[in-house]
Amino acid sequence: MTWLVLVDKPADLPNAETPHKVMTVHDYLLRPKLFGETKPTIINLARSYAYQGGGYYCSLLAEARGHRVIPSVETMIELSRKPLYAISLPDLEDSLNKAIRAMKAPPQGEFRLTFFFGRCPDERFEAFGRLLFDWYRTPLLKVKITGDGWRSIARIRTPSVADLSDEERGFLFHALDLYTRRAWRAPRSRTTFRYSMAVLYDPNAVLPPSAPPTLKHMAKVAARLGVAVEPIEKSDLDRLTEFDALFIRETTAIDNHTYRFARRATQEGMPVIDDPVSMIRCTNKVYLAELLAANDIAIPKTVIIDSLKQCETLPDELGWPIVLKIPDGSFSRGVFKLDEPAALSAKLSELLDESDLVLAQEFVPTSFDWRIGVLGGEPLFACQYMMAKKHWQIIHHQPGKPAEEGRFRAFTIAEAPPAVIETAVKAARLIGDGLYGVDLKETENGVLVIEINDNPNLEHGIEDSVEKDAVWEKLVGWFVDRLDRRR
Repeated sequence: MTWLVLVDKPADLPNAETPHKVMTVHDYLLRPKLFGETKPTIINLARSYAYQGGGYYCSLLAEARGHRVIPSVETMIELSRKPLYAISLPDLEDSLNKAIRAMKAPPQGEFRLTFFFGRCPDERFEAFGRLLFDWYRTPLLKVKITGDGWRSIARIRTPSVADLSDEERGFLFHALDLYTRRAWRAPRSRTTFRYSMAVLYDPNAVLPPSAPPTLKHMAKVAARLGVAVEPIEKSDLDRLTEFDALFIRETTAIDNHTYRFARRATQEGMPVIDDPVSMIRCTNKVYLAELLAANDIAIPKTVIIDSLKQCETLPDELGWPIVLKIPDGSFSRGVFKLDEPAALSAKLSELLDESDLVLAQEFVPTSFDWRIGVLGGEPLFACQYMMAKKHWQIIHHQPGKPAEEGRFRAFTIAEAPPAVIETAVKAARLIGDGLYGVDLKETENGVLVIEINDNPNLEHGIEDSVEKDAVWEKLVGWFVDRLDRRR
């Protein structure tokens, strides 16, 4: 690994004080071919990251030159104004207040903390610093904290290395040494594998997208293709940059750690399934309904509801029974079939308390749903999921009981109806270039798209039962192709 530290003036970080190469911002900007085929990993310690300033252009051109760099341009922009980083504040303030509550003598009134690669001289804020660095991978961050009871983050900014005290400079060198020893380090198996891929999973999940035995099978296939696969869990975000790629095999949500993993991987330039944009688009059924309708892809008759008053007109628009869906449900959860006005009104009232918008759709009964896996804009697998016994969904959730699933039947892509495949591919391409599971129904009026999943089930012996290891080879090949192109 070749580390390169960028500074505005040599005195900001003398070469003698670090084992890594130090270069001025000016020299880096004007010498694009200096490193040839070598791809250094850059720590940008410019005094300012202001838009279109020297520090900004260093990170921008580093990305163009294929160099890994912190902070990224995206991070610089996000930290430039509080409205842009406001999305992280609830998460950060929860961690901050948890740390303060555990202190015997917490700071009083307004105070400031400086973090160096996520580390703070006050070790009591260690967990908060790690989370802050996970959100904003930046060498130096200063946080202004206000409030007496619940502490709030008034401001996050990037201080200049030139403004550090002697004590702070000493801690900067210590944090830099620790960071460059562990970040982006190669896994032990790198000597025998071309690439390494992290697989994010939850060993305790009841309905995971892929079970541990499936992930072990995928690892065997990946090894034949020169890719080392290692499972990681939600506590391993600080290890993510040890790997070249990320495959998320947990149920995704915008408000949990899966989104942070995807976002961090994207910032590091890593190929990732699922990427943050796909998560945002697929986890909201209201968005999907609008997107599919706008692109002339058939869906069940749908009404977007924002008021309980709409109960009066829904039966005329959709008929009985009526299906209500919360925007971000998954694995058949958050979907309700109502057969009469009182039940409809009660359930809709309950859902509108949780979400400003709710989806109402006509009920389209079929004995099975098609699931077409689409990878990189091309069909990957075709499977029929039968409805659970004596139920109208493929998964039957009952309070206090294990979920019951219907049977399945897998097909080759050639065996599946062309209209089903074509519709699924068209729908998935609207989302992105990753892995999607498109659920469809065949009816006498044509093929209808029910939803698009950003983290579809992919189990050994089910979705791959016909196409066999070709499914996994294509999946691993998707990552390898993008890593080869990046190199």
